[in-house]
Amino acid sequence: MNYKRSVSFLLAVIIFCCAGRISAQRPLDRIRGMGNIGGGGGGADSLAHRSGYEDSITITVRYLDSSRYRKMDSTITDFSKQFPIPADHIFLGNTGSAARSIIFRPNMTAGWDPGFHSFDIYQGTVPETKFYSTTRPYSELVYIIGARAEQIIRVLHTQNISPDWNAAFQFRLINAPGLLRSQNTNHSNLRLNTTYQSKNRRYHAFFVYMNNRIEAGENGGIRTDEDYLANSLSYSDRSLIPVQLGNSIPAGRSVFSTNVITGTKYSNRHVMFRHQYDLGIKDSVVTDSTVIRLFYPKIRIEHTARISSYNYGFADLRPDIRNDSAFYASYGFTPDQLTNTISIVDKWSELFNDLSVYQFPDSKNSQQFFKAGASIQTLKGTFTNETRSLYNVILHGEYRNKTRNQKWDIEATGQLYSTGFNAGDYNAYISLRRFISKKIGYLQGGFQNVNRTPSFVFDNSSSFNKFTRTTVPSFNKENVTNIFASIEQPLLNLQLTGHYYLISNYTYFSSFTQPAQYSSLFNLLQVGAIKRFRLGKRWRLDSEVTVQQKAGAAPLNIPLLYTRNNLYFQGSLGFKNLLLLFGTEIRYHTPYKADTYSPVLGQFVYQDTTTIRLKAPHITAFLHFRIKTFTTYVRAENLNTVSLRDGFGFTNNNFAAPNYIYPGLLIRIGIVWGFVN
Repeated sequence: MNYKRSVSFLLAVIIFCCAGRISAQRPLDRIRGMGNIGGGGGGADSLAHRSGYEDSITITVRYLDSSRYRKMDSTITDFSKQFPIPADHIFLGNTGSAARSIIFRPNMTAGWDPGFHSFDIYQGTVPETKFYSTTRPYSELVYIIGARAEQIIRVLHTQNISPDWNAAFQFRLINAPGLLRSQNTNHSNLRLNTTYQSKNRRYHAFFVYMNNRIEAGENGGIRTDEDYLANSLSYSDRSLIPVQLGNSIPAGRSVFSTNVITGTKYSNRHVMFRHQYDLGIKDSVVTDSTVIRLFYPKIRIEHTARISSYNYGFADLRPDIRNDSAFYASYGFTPDQLTNTISIVDKWSELFNDLSVYQFPDSKNSQQFFKAGASIQTLKGTFTNETRSLYNVILHGEYRNKTRNQKWDIEATGQLYSTGFNAGDYNAYISLRRFISKKIGYLQGGFQNVNRTPSFVFDNSSSFNKFTRTTVPSFNKENVTNIFASIEQPLLNLQLTGHYYLISNYTYFSSFTQPAQYSSLFNLLQVGAIKRFRLGKRWRLDSEVTVQQKAGAAPLNIPLLYTRNNLYFQGSLGFKNLLLLFGTEIRYHTPYKADTYSPVLGQFVYQDTTTIRLKAPHITAFLHFRIKTFTTYVRAENLNTVSLRDGFGFTNNNFAAPNYIYPGLLIRIGIVWGFVN
């Protein structure tokens, strides 16, 4: 949808979400995960005493593959919970551009995978859908504005249509014109979901509709024919620096400039329906005035159906022979081949059906169960020169047990692709978590082994390999083992984690056009710590450190150390309804040979010649505060880019990847407003 249509649609949603009694707004501390509802009765006497809880709300959240209800997170310390880019990710200089984790996280998903993950953080997924249960309608509006008309809008509305039926609506818009030419981004996510449980507690249904749209301008990074960053007199305005691709496209400064002329265009759509029927034991609790009906399942039959479509494309609607030919030469193209529009698309449609059976050994503990089932997946791929129809038959089993005394948490799952395109793929996982004592805390240990077919972007049928005229050799299945452990000590606000990876047949891109596979076995050790320090009565230091080291000559680029530290004051300044935080955030990683990026393929590419060194750690000053249900974030980011060379300015830019720079000073202001209607 275009910008004006998006805004009109959003305004209609806001009016709908905010409808109701504005006077019903109440402090956030009345949004509880547990507890009783105040209010009650049917009296209409306007002089009746109000306890203060008449308009309070009980709201809980659960995920699709979990029966545990959780509280909503109302903390304001970590801005990255509101921002689409996680703190431990690098991105290509603009909000909404391609990004990847700086901490090694291999792909541990068995089965079919299209292979385009550089924009995953901006897209919603069905498994992460939140299903709510609430006693009153609840709405949340988020608006973040940044430099050069960057804006992020998020809307949430949920309400129980009846005590056993909840519906939720979520919408997010990310629009950022960017600093450089051909760098604008325009992403949107829409999610509608509902959950229903019958009055006799036997039948349960879930429905999710989701639509993701990604549009990101690609420029190949800044040119390297001279040192433009050092010339702060001519290029103090970084938008004047020439780029390698789309150089004739002016740098965006208007929020209305949403069209991507040269860049990535992805979209996907999902419709999922899951329903369950339980067989078990009836029971009831009799009080003085009511009878509460209870039901304890022993057997559960579950069916899940999902229809999905995926489009992964790159387009250059106006190839510039004079400016772009040098860049396209790295893909093997000559100037006479750039006279027409460039368009590359992989299209997929998917139909997924699953039938599963649960068995609950302990009738009064729904957190303990055995599960077994089978799935059928049918796929149709449409590419430049062909269409392929694929299928998979998947067998799976699972055991979970969170004991009623809350001391043990056991999870074991297995998944095997028995026949079909991904035959032989499997995923085996086991985790054991135990509460030891208040002094020691929680201990967890686990193991996961995944055998997977390389992603389809490594297949000769992919339109992207046809475009680059690349012949992909037959790759073996990747195998990844993860042995992990953690210690969580709530009293000390401390968490320690460790991962030991064993990887063979690692697939990657060795150049802008060439897929490759590293067949030798290699290992990687990764340890991390998260700790909150109390520095006096009001000051806090939140520290996060990760150390990772690979063994051998594997084509994998990671920094040895990554750290993030938040030093801040936390208090109320004597005001009852105020929570105030102000301080600074510092992020740093050691020098390493970071992956470069292929705009046409939409992939991060291994390179071993250019080392990325931060000129200074990333520094942000922030002021966060909450008054009742209204939260404000004020942030001055990239203070580290300050420079006195050729005058005062913020031109000491860090590199994110070869030829890709982070912007200078950014001022961001965000508001989050929750409504209880």
